[in-house]
Amino acid sequence: MSISNPSSSLSITIATRESRLALWQAEHVKALLQDLGHRVELLGMTTLGDQILDRSLSKVGGKGLFVKELEVALDEGRADIAVHSLKDVPMDLPPGFALACVMEREDPRDAWVSPHCAGLADLPANAVVGTSSLRRLVLLREALDALGRSDVRIEPLRGNLDTRLRKLDEGQYHAIVLAAAGLKRLGLGQRIRAIFEPADSLPAAGQGALGIEVRADRSDLVQALAPLVHMPTWQRVAAERTVSRAMGGSCSMPLAAYAEWVSDGAHSLRLDAAWGDPEGRQAVVRVSEQASVHNLHEAEALGQRVAQALRAAGAQPPVAGA
Repeated sequence: MSISNPSSSLSITIATRESRLALWQAEHVKALLQDLGHRVELLGMTTLGDQILDRSLSKVGGKGLFVKELEVALDEGRADIAVHSLKDVPMDLPPGFALACVMEREDPRDAWVSPHCAGLADLPANAVVGTSSLRRLVLLREALDALGRSDVRIEPLRGNLDTRLRKLDEGQYHAIVLAAAGLKRLGLGQRIRAIFEPADSLPAAGQGALGIEVRADRSDLVQALAPLVHMPTWQRVAAERTVSRAMGGSCSMPLAAYAEWVSDGAHSLRLDAAWGDPEGRQAVVRVSEQASVHNLHEAEALGQRVAQALRAAGAQPPVAGA
């Protein structure tokens, strides 16, 4: 049974998208905060990113479309916190907002979902694979090229998780690639046919982690959220997100960044990153560095070095205004 201090308990409204996965995430945070003695309710919202389904995110403004309306609710005082899939959160928050909490990470890997094909090698001739991510597109194309499968088409896949699975089941795709975390959180782990190890499909920055956003002036909420913080995860994703930020990160750039703690007794963090050309004009660029990390500043410094190494190896940040 939780024990709370009535004088420190808050009434907290959580702004959330209304997709099933977003609501699961918000309900998860709600339950944890209630266990700490806070009074919590949800404010469900439909974002522009949920409404525009006929174009890729890279062409309509990026993943920030999923958080803008939630930030307006925070700014207007209709909500106190917003729960996000961290990979959907822009690398730089607007002035007046802050990332107050990063929670313990779920499985950060990509999942292969297909009713008939165990993996890339089992795809039939002229198969269609669906993904919403330029990062996955570049890495899938590289893997398919290695198999000599130029016949396989990689097509855009938009919509919430249930919509994507429905499109697969209707036969629009032979296979789709999704984040394993979302499937597992919704009890859909049985839909996963195979998991891509990071060496085969390097995850996106922050994939599998939940972040909680507040107005920067809400120190009371930062304090209330402190018990939910998982600092080992926060340091990992801080390194990853710094790579993306330093590279001008957006969903119009196929960039992967993934950090893992190394069991060497020195609190070492290994950060791998990969960049690909969406037009396929050059090979995927990969770099890896390892450093002793004890705080967010050191994690971000590692991310800066990896971004510099990517550029030195030929990675091209997006052209401003392109």
